[in-house]
Amino acid sequence: MKIHRSLLPMAFAAAFLCAAFFARPAQAGLIGTDQVVAPAQSERDRVKALVARPEVAKKLESLGVPPANAQARVDALTDEEVHALAAQLDALPAGGMSDQNWLLVVIAVILAAILIAL
Repeated sequence: MKIHRSLLPMAFAAAFLCAAFFARPAQAGLIGTDQVVAPAQSERDRVKALVARPEVAKKLESLGVPPANAQARVDALTDEEVHALAAQLDALPAGGMSDQNWLLVVIAVILAAILIAL
């Protein structure tokens, strides 16, 4: 019983010393406007680069949006809209099919297999 009484204060002392020596002070600082604006501007540049690609410009033109007008529309987007659009660009498959397209292919294959089996 005496061992337990002497170990408890020693454990607390050891925990306190470990916390005192290994704890790192928090660091905080002011964030400049350029640090806040820079990510939004880089996302806007990514969207502008996408709109400037020849295949995208051709598709937009076939839909009735001239390339210069598309660039002006990207400039008119708010930072939140640009961020949402850039996030959607990151989520798109690179040159592949989306999950919905794969599901349609699987359903078509299953239907074809059922029709062939009949």
